Order: sequence, then structure tokens, then C-alpha cells
Amino acid sequence: MTPKAFFRWVAWLLLLAIAVFTLTPIELRPVTGASVSLERFAAFAAIGAAFCLGYPKHRLSILVLLVGIVGFLEVAQNLVPGRHGHLPDGLVKASGALLGAAFATFVTRRERVS
Repeated sequence: MTPKAFFRWVAWLLLLAIAVFTLTPIELRPVTGASVSLERFAAFAAIGAAFCLGYPKHRLSILVLLVGIVGFLEVAQNLVPGRHGHLPDGLVKASGALLGAAFATFVTRRERVS
């Protein structure tokens, strides 16, 4: 399996997991002990990095896709009893996705220069 294929699998599996945990009742959400904002930020940073490593020629499209997914998940949470979507939560998630993508871009460009 090539690294691109590996990161594509990781990206889609992480996205699936986040969607499931976001759209299920709050009691089923895993808790790490870290602040909720840090959990959200880290999860989407991992997704952003994985997508950009898996699809390096489509970074801009990926960023648009991820911000759209964040918005969709925040709105969809309002349809789940006991859950709520808020703009500040979405901003934390989108920031994580963007920083993860930037980190992946930095790492891949640095490898090409070396």
C-alpha cells in the first residue's frame, strides 16, 4: 500500500468516526479527559492532515470540503436529541482542519526540498 493510499483510508475512516460520534447521543461520545475544544481541534487537525497527505494535488478542494463538512455536522447536530451545534464549536473544528492541512503541506514541501 502506498503512503497516499494509506492516508486516504485513514482520512475517510477518521471522517466516518467523527461523523458517527457527532451525530449520536452525547452519552456515546468518547471522552479523553482533555477539554472538549482540544478534542475537537485535534480530531479535525488529524483529518485535515490525513486528507492533504492522501490527496496532495487537491489541497484547496479538500479545505473547502472539510469546512463544508464541519458546517454540515454542526447543523446536523441540531437534529439529534440532546445535541446542539454552535458556531464557536464549528470554528474550532474548522481551525483544526485548516491547521492540520497546513502542517501536512509544510511537511511534504520540506521533504521535497531536502
